[in-house]
Amino acid sequence: MRIVFFGTPDFALPALNAACESGEVVAVVTQPDRERDRRKVSFSPVKQAAAERGIKVLQYEKVSKEGVEELSALGADLFVTCAFGQILSRRILDLPPLGTINVHASLLPKYRGSAPIQWAIANGERQTGVTIMRTVLKVDAGDILMQQATEIGEEETAGELFERLAVMGGELLKKAIAVIKSGKAVYTPQNEEEATQCPMISKSDGKLDFSLSAKGLERRVRAFTPWPSAFTTCGGKVLKILKARDSDLVGECGVVSVVGGKAYVGCSQGSLELCAVQPEGGKKMEIKAFLAGHKLDGVKLGE
Repeated sequence: MRIVFFGTPDFALPALNAACESGEVVAVVTQPDRERDRRKVSFSPVKQAAAERGIKVLQYEKVSKEGVEELSALGADLFVTCAFGQILSRRILDLPPLGTINVHASLLPKYRGSAPIQWAIANGERQTGVTIMRTVLKVDAGDILMQQATEIGEEETAGELFERLAVMGGELLKKAIAVIKSGKAVYTPQNEEEATQCPMISKSDGKLDFSLSAKGLERRVRAFTPWPSAFTTCGGKVLKILKARDSDLVGECGVVSVVGGKAYVGCSQGSLELCAVQPEGGKKMEIKAFLAGHKLDGVKLGE
């Protein structure tokens, strides 16, 4: 089976490996190289992995306009997409005779969109998973081929869940390609009434609002780790909250209470115990070390 793989970030690497083990990957399509600080060029993780394997790499600003002829000439049987970062046109999707399938990090139709891992944690979901479905014009709305569920750990961060789901996605993709090869693939339409959307994450999403519940804020700390990081301000400077727990301790919203060497921030319901922080311009610190050099008791955060 001849496969063209579309992907860009680290999350797509296990899926790329699965595609390589399941057939002949004749080309990898990834986002164009980007200029970083001091004019250093940054290659996508998928491009680096493809180059190491000696796979042809194609990069387009707009693949649906620039890549039709080149992709058609490859004679691929199947296209696989995984966190590619561009919407493919109908003309591209219809090129391979076996169609185009996608690896998505949620149990569709829930959490369609670009940040399903973060929002599943932030919203308090106990379960998430991976879906293999047809890639269609509407984002993450294609008929489902396979799904696999997993529990979200009570202390699991988005970064940790990201790694687990990436591996799950690769394993499930191998099974999906095997079924497609056998000619026994059965696709099930998604229930549009159950569909939910999840927006892109921005840096501002990490700002903590202490008028919310402590449970909700603890989830947001995990959801936005490692990026963009949950944060507040202390004395006019940014203070990242890297690890926290929810507590039943009652306190004024946003005001820190230091009790028994621990720091609690009052919320609308309960308090958020700060376990690890990173001051502006500084390194990660356990709260005990931070308290040794900073007076926090009675300080109002977020002002």
